[in-house]
Amino acid sequence: MSAVVEQKAIVKGGAFLIEDRAPEDIFTPEDFTEEHRMIAETTRQFIDNEVNPRVDELEKHDWALARELVKKAADLGLISANIPEEYGGLGLDQTSGALVGENIGRCASFATTLGAESGIGLLPIIYFGTEAAKQKYLPKIASGELITAYALTEAGSGSDAMAAKATARLSEDGTHYILNGEKMFITNGGFADIFIVFAKVDGDKFTAFIVEKQEGVTPGAEEHKMGIKGSSTTPLVLTDAKAPVENMLAEVGKGAKIAFNTLNIGRFKLGAMCVGGMKLMIHEAVRYANERQQFGKPISSFGAIKSKIAEMAIRAWVGESMTYRTLGMIEAAITDPNDPNAKMKAIEEYSAECSIIKVALSEYCDFVADEMVQIYGGYGYSAHYPAERAYRDSRINRIFEGTNEINRMLIPGRLMKAALSGNLALLPAAQALMDEILTPQMASFDDDEAVLATEQKLAQNAKKVALMTLGTAAQKYMMKLGEQQEILLGIADIIMDAYAMESAILRAQKLAASQGEAAAERYIDMTRVFCNDAVERIEARAKNTLAGMSEGDELRTLLAALRRFTKLTPMNTITARQRIADVLITANKWAY
Repeated sequence: MSAVVEQKAIVKGGAFLIEDRAPEDIFTPEDFTEEHRMIAETTRQFIDNEVNPRVDELEKHDWALARELVKKAADLGLISANIPEEYGGLGLDQTSGALVGENIGRCASFATTLGAESGIGLLPIIYFGTEAAKQKYLPKIASGELITAYALTEAGSGSDAMAAKATARLSEDGTHYILNGEKMFITNGGFADIFIVFAKVDGDKFTAFIVEKQEGVTPGAEEHKMGIKGSSTTPLVLTDAKAPVENMLAEVGKGAKIAFNTLNIGRFKLGAMCVGGMKLMIHEAVRYANERQQFGKPISSFGAIKSKIAEMAIRAWVGESMTYRTLGMIEAAITDPNDPNAKMKAIEEYSAECSIIKVALSEYCDFVADEMVQIYGGYGYSAHYPAERAYRDSRINRIFEGTNEINRMLIPGRLMKAALSGNLALLPAAQALMDEILTPQMASFDDDEAVLATEQKLAQNAKKVALMTLGTAAQKYMMKLGEQQEILLGIADIIMDAYAMESAILRAQKLAASQGEAAAERYIDMTRVFCNDAVERIEARAKNTLAGMSEGDELRTLLAALRRFTKLTPMNTITARQRIADVLITANKWAY
């Protein structure tokens, strides 16, 4: 069984900022194979028929049921998708794994449970485990017999993972490591069989281990959480816990590499889960809006509600476009599908894009959840209706896999790191842009009648704004740029909107080329509305960011360039949103 994405040209991570792509260059959901679609549908049916009807039981901490559902998921191949075949897996591509993630995202609590089991609690073994460890654990994880967990965070080390205090020392006979310490916020902590534990060997060498449940490995009390109540979250106390030497992952002192690369994978999978959650939320909100009568007509007929439904759909569709575009680049960069190191290298190459996906999708998802509550009105605040749970469950996504603040700072930071290493020609592009700013030419938006030509130029200019702000910051702060958090946050927002604009444009152009402009009208509408609003956001963010770095003549020059780059004749977003919403309202379901 093998679903393989059609290979596209390999591009460098971050290159979207300085290079333009053609629609045929990117991977989109329209490129899914029949097997991809089958995997997605199998997962969706399992979540809708087996899991969601029992979510109330899960929220009462029925961990026997959780294990039963994990086993059923395993029987369908939902855990083993990315496990190599020689260890009992299916050896499928990253997109297959993401489609599983998208569709388990329809139940946030179980997505958290299965996400740890098939993601952060599994992938370190696949990519960094010894042969003995792979042979011992992977088949039992694939079958659902073993439940996994990931133990990185401590009470005093959240975003600052390297501040961990858990220790590991080699036993006198050299056969095993002895671990001590306390971990926090462990997903599946209450019933996991094995833990990926990070500890410092000899007090300073940050290292990862596979630690089995045993005497000395003690879960604490369940956290009483705001949302995802149907998942187990506990502390974990390690008291002279033993891990055989063959259970060390990679080698002594390589824990940071394992932790951060695992989080990169988790970030784009979290994005996919948010896509699935948003689609279900929109589906439920549309059905409710069609059923709910006020003033003698369904509330879906009111412009205020249509506007909400349309914007929810736009963010879900654009987020989906970004997520699978990124996955397509990762797939194309994997030089050997059978080599875990090749996969890890490819994922690491697109670490900035993974952070973009994580931040953007988690915030889109929060927006959709909030608007879902508003559409339901008073009933949205009632636990008897689905909006209340969706609202609570969505909030954790902005904290999972590194907070959005940390990831925002990572986006420009990783791009600058690639530039300084010579892996990305960012600095020459920034210099060329400054030359353009000092010798401006007025851009024309009227000489190209191709589909979304105006939006394409806006996206190109959005990337120029991102490059202008990043280049100005690099020149002003140089090696101290990392200390300018407010500046980095502003630049990250501009970069994210630029990436989202281009991803949506390319996908819509691709759909127009394959289906015809008339058939693709709904997607063109969504792209145009998103780009219209994104340019306004970019202009406001860039003004504040540039003013935080520059003053006097320099600031006036940069603001003049910003005005050129964000020049926009506003479109009629009201009627476009009405058309977008009408598609969903007529279909009475998610229809994009």
